[in-house]
Amino acid sequence: IAKVGDKQYGRLAVNVALFVKVTGVCKVAKGSFTPPPEVDSMVVKVVPRDPPIEVDFREWDGLMRICFGRKNKTLRSSFGTKDTTKTLEENYKTWCALTGTKPSKQPMKEVALEVLQTCGLAETRAIKIDLDTFFRLLLEFNKRGIHFSNCSPGAKIGDRMDADAPPQIDPRLFADDHIEEEEEEGDEMED
Repeated sequence: IAKVGDKQYGRLAVNVALFVKVTGVCKVAKGSFTPPPEVDSMVVKVVPRDPPIEVDFREWDGLMRICFGRKNKTLRSSFGTKDTTKTLEENYKTWCALTGTKPSKQPMKEVALEVLQTCGLAETRAIKIDLDTFFRLLLEFNKRGIHFSNCSPGAKIGDRMDADAPPQIDPRLFADDHIEEEEEEGDEMED
């Protein structure tokens, strides 16, 4: 339920918003429980997005990990660390090898800063960015061949990536849901 700018707004809140819409139904006072907890509670309504947002979750979550590693740092600082630039450089080289693209000689730190400036986010903190703006940022990085996961499952060197194809959510993320649905269908058949 955390909103942009809230103290609790972070990677979990953004990732939840990616898949579902969450609304508060009512608050429940801590005195309603025995023994009473230290905090008040809330009943929430969770509704899956229909249609779901199509995004490669590994890419998305890789971006979120960098942005919310220190959510109160500016994105310029988050993308300027040695570890982040090294990982992005390795992923970029892998992407270039997979797509047959000649790698740029521009340092990754400069490329990342250009992307942030293009989106107007260099001096912005992750806690102040909404879902749509994160999508814009991911798209801008991807346009320049910068990816946040190493490569797609089953991709082989020399395979061409289809730039026009929409990113896909890995169906394995929903494996438990599929199993539960099959079990429910099986229960109905037994009746």
